[in-house]
Amino acid sequence: MAKSSIQNNIRKLRFHAGEMTQQELADLARVSRQTIVAIEKGNYSPSLELAFRMASIFKTPLEEVFIYKGDADSS
Repeated sequence: MAKSSIQNNIRKLRFHAGEMTQQELADLARVSRQTIVAIEKGNYSPSLELAFRMASIFKTPLEEVFIYKGDADSS
């Protein structure tokens, strides 16, 4: 059975947002830089509120920031 996971485009979005640093994003999202690092690496799934906050920061739909890769191949 495949493991569910959430992938993200945060690093790419930061780059396209004027090479925003992890600390700058953390400040805007009101979390620690370590939280941003963990989310980018896929070691931590953000709360729904934080996910929407990040999408708002990047002015992009939630689905362009986070991608749900579920267990679609389990039958």
